[in-house]
Amino acid sequence: MNAVSKVAVELSVVLGKTMMPIRQLLKMGRGAVIDLDANHDTPCLIYANSELIAKGEIMMLGEKIGVSITEMTNGPDE
Repeated sequence: MNAVSKVAVELSVVLGKTMMPIRQLLKMGRGAVIDLDANHDTPCLIYANSELIAKGEIMMLGEKIGVSITEMTNGPDE
């Protein structure tokens, strides 16, 4: 188990996507809101080392935000 605890994995959760000019992004300040192409029913995508591994939903855990896995994917083709 000691060897497994030293393996680095980069996790990313994608809530939605959008396109905007870089100049607009650079003008945004702290607390700015970015409109995404998703709504509250759209599953978020969970990536490990840039490979899609699961889909999930966002949950509130007290004052913290969490992700609940709802579906494991079969690999990068899904």
